[in-house]
Amino acid sequence: MRAFAELLDRLSFTASRNAKLRLVRDYLKLAPDPERGWALASLTGEMSFDAAKPALIRKAVEARMDAQLFRWSYDFVGDLAETVALVWPSTGEARRANCEPELDEVVEVLRTASRTQTPALIEGWLDALDADGRWALLKLLTGGLRVGLSARLAKQAVADLGALYGQAIGVSDIEEVWHAQEPPYAELFAWAEGRGPRPNPDAAGRFRPVMLAQALDEAVDLARLDPALYAAEWKWDGIRVQAVRERDAEGAISARLYSRTGDDISAAFPDLMAALDFEGVIDGELLVLRRDEAGALRVAPFGDLQQRLNRKSVSAKVMAVHPAGIRAYDLLADGREDMRHQPFAARRARLEALVAASGHERLDLSPLVPFETWDGLAALRADPPQGDAVAAEGLMLKRLDSVYEAGRPKGPWFKWKRDPRLVDAVLMYAQRGHGKRSSFYSDYTFGVWNDGALTPVGKAYFGFTDEELKQIDKFVRDNTIDRFGPVRSVRADRGFGLVFEVAFEGLQRSTRHKSGVAMRFPRINRIRWDKPAGEADTLETLEHMLDAMESGKNTAVPPDGPIER
Repeated sequence: MRAFAELLDRLSFTASRNAKLRLVRDYLKLAPDPERGWALASLTGEMSFDAAKPALIRKAVEARMDAQLFRWSYDFVGDLAETVALVWPSTGEARRANCEPELDEVVEVLRTASRTQTPALIEGWLDALDADGRWALLKLLTGGLRVGLSARLAKQAVADLGALYGQAIGVSDIEEVWHAQEPPYAELFAWAEGRGPRPNPDAAGRFRPVMLAQALDEAVDLARLDPALYAAEWKWDGIRVQAVRERDAEGAISARLYSRTGDDISAAFPDLMAALDFEGVIDGELLVLRRDEAGALRVAPFGDLQQRLNRKSVSAKVMAVHPAGIRAYDLLADGREDMRHQPFAARRARLEALVAASGHERLDLSPLVPFETWDGLAALRADPPQGDAVAAEGLMLKRLDSVYEAGRPKGPWFKWKRDPRLVDAVLMYAQRGHGKRSSFYSDYTFGVWNDGALTPVGKAYFGFTDEELKQIDKFVRDNTIDRFGPVRSVRADRGFGLVFEVAFEGLQRSTRHKSGVAMRFPRINRIRWDKPAGEADTLETLEHMLDAMESGKNTAVPPDGPIER
C-alpha cells in the first residue's frame, strides 16, 4: 500500500504528461503481481467497491471525533479522502494492534466482505496507516483518484513498459485487447514483458477502441484542408455509443451497447437492443427519436435522453415516453469482416447498405451534408436548415480516405462546433471548490430576472483565469449576505451585483429547477464588471431560445428584438 500511496501522491503533484507516464511505467515495472494489476484497474476506473460508500466513511470518522468539527474541516479542505486522512484520530495502540495492509490484500478482502464487515475492516486499516496511506486507501475505495491521469494515459504506460522489454506495443494495441481482459491483468503484463503471447481480442460482442476527432482551428486548419477530400455531417447532441451484434464460434448472437469509454449500457436500453437486427459493429449517436405531427422521425432534446441514462433497469412507461434510437455514422465490422482498415468512403457505403437492409426506425443513418467550399459549409453551420440540424452541436469533418484509427489522430477527423449561446446572468450563490481550489469560492450559481426577482438558471465552475478567480473570491467575501453551510449567498439586486456572460451549448426543460429550464455545459465566458446587474437577461429570453430549439426553427432572437451587448 505504501508504494501505491507514494505513486498517487507524486502523480497529484506532477504536471508534466511525460513525467506522469514515467511514474506509472516505473511503478508497473517494480510492483509485484497482482498489486500492480489492481493499481492499474484503479487508475483506469475499472474497479469499484459497492460496500465502501462515502457515507460509510463519514459515519466512521464522525463516531471518533466531534461531528461538527469534522464538517467544518471537510468544508475547508473540500476533499473527503484528504480530510479524513488528516483528522483520523488513530492512536499508537490502535496502530500496533492493526497490520498495515498491502494493496492486493485490501482488494481481495473487500471483494468478498459483506456490508456489515466492511466498516470494521476500513477502520482497522485507517488505524494502521499513516496520513499518506489513509489518503491513498480512501481514494481507492471511493474511486475518485483525481491525480490528473486519464485511463488512456495509464494504458500508454503499459505500452511504455513493453518498450522496456523490447516489445513494439502501442497504446492502440493495448486498447484493442483491453476489454477482453480482467483485473489484475496477468495476461496483459505477460505480453508486455515478453513472457506470453498477445491476449486474444476476438471475443464476440467485444468493444472496439473508438476514434476521436480534433477540435477544428478555423484560422489554421481550413486554410490547409482541401474540401474535396472531406465529408461533412451534423454533430448530434446525444452520447457516443458502439452497437455490437456478432455471432460467436458456436453461432450464438452476442449483442452489446457500449458507451465511448467501453461501459456496457445494454441493460438500460432493452427496447433498443431488441430492435437491432444487423450483424456487425456500428459507431453512432444514442438519441431519443420520436415522430412529429407530420410523421417524421425527429431528435428529441438531450434532456429526454437523460431520462434513460444511468439506470440499471427501465420501465415500460419510460421506454414508451422516451424511445431510444441510434443515428449511425460509421461501420467498424460488417458481419465477421473488420472494416476499420478500409477508407471512410468505403465504410460509409457499406453502412448505408446495412441500415437500409435493417429497415427499423430505431436505427437510422446520419445524413451527409453536401458542400463545395468551406465558406459555404460555415454558412450552413451558422445557419442550419430547420429540422433536426437546428439541435445539432455543429459539424463533423471526416477525410474520405481515413481509416478508423483508435485515439485522436491529427488530421483525419475534425469537430467544428457551433458558437455557444450567450446570456448575461447575475451571481447569486458561491461555494468553495475542491482540491487546489478548496480555499476559494469557485463554484457559482447564477440567475436571470423574472418578474423583478432573480431566479437561478445554472451553475459553473470554470471559464475564468486564476487571477479572475481571486477577484471573484474577494467579491464573494466582501458581499456575502447569508451562509448555508459551505454556500454563501451574495448580494444581488437591480442596483448591485456581479454579472457573468455565460456560454452554454443548449437548454432543456427541467422540473428540478425553479426556473423550469436547465443549461447544458454552462461556463463563464467573461466577467462583466462593467455591466449593471439590472441589465442582465430575463427568463423570457431563455424560454424563447428553448421554444426555438424544440420547434426546430433556426432563431434565437426574443420577440422584442436582439439582446444588446
